[in-house]
Amino acid sequence: MNLRDKLRGLLVRLYARRVEGHLDHAQVPKHIGVIMDGNRRWAKASGSTTVHGHRAGADKIEEFLGWCTETDVEVVTLWLLSTDNFDRPQEELVPLLGIIEDVVRTLAADGRWRVHHVGAMDLLPGGMQATLKEAEEATAHIKGIVVNVAIGYGGRQEIADAVRSMLFDAQDKGVAMEDLAESVDIDMIGRHLYTSDQPDPDLVIRTSGEQRLSGFMLWQTAHSEYHFCDVYWPAFRKVDFLRALRDYAARHRRYGG
Repeated sequence: MNLRDKLRGLLVRLYARRVEGHLDHAQVPKHIGVIMDGNRRWAKASGSTTVHGHRAGADKIEEFLGWCTETDVEVVTLWLLSTDNFDRPQEELVPLLGIIEDVVRTLAADGRWRVHHVGAMDLLPGGMQATLKEAEEATAHIKGIVVNVAIGYGGRQEIADAVRSMLFDAQDKGVAMEDLAESVDIDMIGRHLYTSDQPDPDLVIRTSGEQRLSGFMLWQTAHSEYHFCDVYWPAFRKVDFLRALRDYAARHRRYGG
């Protein structure tokens, strides 16, 4: 590392401390959703392989959750694999699935976080299904941040699954279709979502410069704030995270007043 890079790093750290020092913890979002975008583009820009990019993105997760712990966030939803990702070439998809399994095992073994899967379990390979169930069981007693690992997740799929679950539930209880139609409301559908017992995201962060949700938590983000960051996910820094929290707090105060 040359002198210019060292100086730049020092200035970034000093700026991060300044932003953190002015952060009002009463205005911190309780639930943050993260669309971790840009692994492949980061890899291409750095001259490495796509698999290396996915591994670098996976390595960023624990660091990110550490920042969330420091700032009193209670729930984090990490979008690790969408339903659309299953259309990727096998030479990319198979290593990616392995990396994601490693992420789940690492989060469960850490001991600080409660792991919860959100997504269509039946779309996943049997080994990953077992890993997710083991992680949920092993961390069910932990009181720290709830970490939703969105794997095999799509917003439209979630709503379809919620409606299907609601219909089966009514059938099991012997509720007539006419009575169900009369009683359906927002709260009833919400109780059948993957995140049924959790608060909706207050803030959604998307890295890589893309400014769209791509189907992420379509139902739950109706009133969320969005923060779009130009940095690729593997290069996401604490200062970028703190800027997102600062921007959220400013919007939250303005809308609340």
